[in-house]
Amino acid sequence: MSVWLPGAPCTPRACVEAAHDVALLAAVPRAAARLTGVALLVLAGALLSPLGPRIPAGAVRAWSRAIVRAAGVRVRTRGAAAPDGGLLLVANHISWLDVPLLAAVRPARMLAKAEIRRWPVAGALAARGGVLFIERDRLRALPGTVGRIAGELRAGRAVAVFPEGSTWCGRDQGRFRRAVFQAALDAGAPVQPVRIRYRARGGAASTTPAFVGDDPLLASLWRVATARGLVAEVDVLPLIEPGAHPDRRRLAAEAGARVRGARTGGIRAARR
Repeated sequence: MSVWLPGAPCTPRACVEAAHDVALLAAVPRAAARLTGVALLVLAGALLSPLGPRIPAGAVRAWSRAIVRAAGVRVRTRGAAAPDGGLLLVANHISWLDVPLLAAVRPARMLAKAEIRRWPVAGALAARGGVLFIERDRLRALPGTVGRIAGELRAGRAVAVFPEGSTWCGRDQGRFRRAVFQAALDAGAPVQPVRIRYRARGGAASTTPAFVGDDPLLASLWRVATARGLVAEVDVLPLIEPGAHPDRRRLAAEAGARVRGARTGGIRAARR
């Protein structure tokens, strides 16, 4: 376990809802079609990734939303992020779906654990997409990581981070670790808190999309693709302006408190 990016207590067996066997069997053709759609969109993104910053932000947001919808998940959003300038996007972390959902809020360089670089296919795609990889178990690498993030922010770019350091099932939430917030302080950049939640048909909270513990990625993909009526709710919360807090501890606490206190009222459903 990392010193500064701890794991969560959630496990797939204890926390994650699974589909009934009969319902699962009936959902196989639909799930196969959904995963095919996701794969085609990811492939298209990989082919266009060499264009990098020349791709319009609006196109990146539309592509990101399309991935979530192709997986069979509706998206409901409230609020909007600052459209330009250096920005540290911070959100709670539940699922692999969180990554395209944050990119739909505002395209950004994502901070991710170095292990992802070694994943087949996905690792190469992440590297080509500009992901900032971190060595979570090397405490001495932390200042360098903070410096890289601050450099991106000073250059007017957005960086997206999940400060809990691990995925949680959605029933509870981890504490925001303060290390990455030092980058916003050093760069004089605002912080944009975002809360992500998943709901089942009827509005009850759902842990089906959760990707926790030792859950294999393919199992999580299949679980989402076979589900019906899943909704992702994204609250883009009020911006924390530079200078609002004098140190990273208070800045992290404020961002975490805003995410934990997000309300559901006034959420607008995005068209599928």
